[in-house]
Amino acid sequence: MGVSARVFIARDAGALAVGADDVAVALARAASRRGVALDITRTGSRGLYWLEPLLEVVTPAGRVAYGPVAPEDVEALVDAGIFDGGQHPLRLGLTEEIPWLKRQIRLTFARCGVIDPLSLDDYRAHGGYRALERALSLGTEAIIEEVVQSGLRGRGGAGFPTGIKWRTVSQTSGPQKYIVCNADEGDSGTFADRMLIEGDPFVLIEGITIAGIAVGATKGYVYIRSEYPHAVATLAAALAAARREGLLGRGVAGSAHAFDLELRVGAGAYVCGEETSLLDSLEGKRGIVRAKPPLPAHKGLFGCPTVINNVLSLASVPSILGHGAAAYRELGHGRSRGTMPIQLAGNVKYGGLFETAFGITLGELVDRVGGGTASGRPVRAVQVGGPLGAYFPRALFDTPFDYEAFAARDGLIGHGGIVVFDDSVDMAKQARFAMEFCALESCGKCTPCRIGSTRGVETLERIINGDNAEPNIALIEDLCHTMKFGSLCALGGFTPYPVMSALTYFPEDFRARPRRLVAAE
Repeated sequence: MGVSARVFIARDAGALAVGADDVAVALARAASRRGVALDITRTGSRGLYWLEPLLEVVTPAGRVAYGPVAPEDVEALVDAGIFDGGQHPLRLGLTEEIPWLKRQIRLTFARCGVIDPLSLDDYRAHGGYRALERALSLGTEAIIEEVVQSGLRGRGGAGFPTGIKWRTVSQTSGPQKYIVCNADEGDSGTFADRMLIEGDPFVLIEGITIAGIAVGATKGYVYIRSEYPHAVATLAAALAAARREGLLGRGVAGSAHAFDLELRVGAGAYVCGEETSLLDSLEGKRGIVRAKPPLPAHKGLFGCPTVINNVLSLASVPSILGHGAAAYRELGHGRSRGTMPIQLAGNVKYGGLFETAFGITLGELVDRVGGGTASGRPVRAVQVGGPLGAYFPRALFDTPFDYEAFAARDGLIGHGGIVVFDDSVDMAKQARFAMEFCALESCGKCTPCRIGSTRGVETLERIINGDNAEPNIALIEDLCHTMKFGSLCALGGFTPYPVMSALTYFPEDFRARPRRLVAAE
């Protein structure tokens, strides 16, 4: 009998970007030359991006990890006996024992990097669709109550209680009800939605299906950004598989409930991540923010009651229904319950996805989990919550990672992205970028956002050029106040967060600037 082996290599977009496909091809060729029958399973990423491409080999002791593996490393790895867990400088030991992974609390991402993303058998073998079975046995009101009791809040930024939103839609009458999954992940330093869809798409489908059954919706949409072609392809294949197995469509899982899902790809507008702009886009219109009220829960897609949740919110539901609301609620801090998939990016030594309970401090995330900067220089600032999030200095690193703690310090968690900057960053230029980003992405409907952001760029340019810094700083502060309280949606309303935090905590970058000479002088 010939020698056989099984290995796992991610096909996650982040892993592909650093050569995972080339590693898989090189490994298959090396095994073939040695007469090894090799079974290569392409998975999602574990989220340890500094170790990608990560190669995992099945051994009697468990999966043994090697990484980061380059194609030119493969021959030496095979010669070292990796198919038996052999020693090599790239050997990381048992995957589950890698400290960065072991210290996490993985609920939403429990299967990511572990299973074949498009295998329903694999998904079920790791607990998949047990939550749907329980949901069908509970009934609609009990499902919603379970989600309410779990303390789950929207993972897209606002932190609104998910169960309350579901209950509102459930109690609102209408000719049709919809579930809309917002997968238009566009914040800088965020990749959790993409990772989940590429690595465990059935958990999202299961969560959306449960939401549909709970509120009486028979139709759902996943709105995903066009910049995620791998995620689009994976989710499309998973939806087709779920339909074939009777998990979508008429009589979901043999029940009396009907529910189907449709995938829609956006055209790249950041503002379509705002729920009402997203609804306009789904309806075939230009994505422009709607005034509220009416709320989407009362009058949403096509004028019907609509639940809009983001990927991480809906993907948390199977864990809650599968293990019970009490187990989920036991995790967390204050009013922020459960776990949050935190994404570490920017100038950071150990970048990737780290899922843990709310309450860990910002300093622990940056210094202990992230390992400080990749450049080796001191950390000067971190931005949490995407391009509209506040910049926090080291003096605020004692802030617990939860919604209220960040709000108390004029910050926001947003989608859980953390971007790290070392001491070479120019915070005045970062403030200018925030205004420029808002100007470029504004839908143009309201004056504070449309005009305010453009004037903000001009005013910050004058400050950067050393032109009348103090009067222009006062002007920026006044402009930020107008945008914060006068904008129709969070795009204009949140742009003041990065600008004002940069001014507050890094004033030297705005005031100590020599005036730039121009040619006319």
